[in-house]
Amino acid sequence: MHPAELKAAVGGGLLSFPVTDFDKAGNFNAPSYADRLEWLAPYNASALFVAGGTGEFFSLTQQEYPQVIKTAVDRIKGRVPLIAGTGFGTRTAIQYAQEAERLGADGLLVLPHYLTEASQEGLYQHVKAICDSVKIGVIVYNRAPCRLQPATLVRLADACPNLVGFKDGFGDIDLMVGVRQKLGDRFVYLGGLPTAELFARPYLAMGVTTYSSAVFNFIPKTAMDFYRAIREDNHAVVDHLLDTFFLPFIELRNKTPGYAVSLIKAGVEIVGHGGGEVRAPLSSCNEQEYETLRQLIAPLGPQ
Repeated sequence: MHPAELKAAVGGGLLSFPVTDFDKAGNFNAPSYADRLEWLAPYNASALFVAGGTGEFFSLTQQEYPQVIKTAVDRIKGRVPLIAGTGFGTRTAIQYAQEAERLGADGLLVLPHYLTEASQEGLYQHVKAICDSVKIGVIVYNRAPCRLQPATLVRLADACPNLVGFKDGFGDIDLMVGVRQKLGDRFVYLGGLPTAELFARPYLAMGVTTYSSAVFNFIPKTAMDFYRAIREDNHAVVDHLLDTFFLPFIELRNKTPGYAVSLIKAGVEIVGHGGGEVRAPLSSCNEQEYETLRQLIAPLGPQ
């Protein structure tokens, strides 16, 4: 997929990060993961992020990463654009990026680099090196230690024709408006705050037309219904789902660090598409939290 095609596809609808399946021993479960992607593909997400944040990219080994990408490519390549996560230090991120491209991923999401803070010049060199290492389209995720400023993004856009997207994970309105005003239509803009549905309405007003939905993993029909309601300015549907599901879900998520992933794994188990436990340092939810989530899901009906 040409970077311009990826940009157009990403901006055309809802995005999601499938969880990565592990077996009872905690190892990558390729057949289960392939079945998950097969289940999600017909719901028409505009792209799926494989080995992304909700997919526990940070806990995958170097041997598992290509297995995850290859499983996704083999199962649904050509039906749904596949965007592979990459990250850690620059040279490691380049290795992952090139492997994802070799295996057939349609694009890359540059996840925040590991641990250390960095200057704008350092971030520029980091993202540029990753973009230069591949021909496929690249989206950069502004989150945690990666806090790119508008002027740096302009430099990157000038230097990297395959840098096509910007995903915001800060919720800093001043920064987001500044980025949007400086870059205009040079990028496609993605909402990337945890439980992005909560921010979808105000972000749409800033020109952020899409976001990545983690709950799409277990309530894909509801996630799509909510996205359409946002785009159609259907306040009744948006407010109802915020009140009855998303706000209680966020309250549950905020109880424990890492539950933005752990509760998604619990959700897929509840709806019959279990993917195993999360890996340390994440922790699984307890029985009471599991039951609370089950009660939130039940009124939403069949997916």
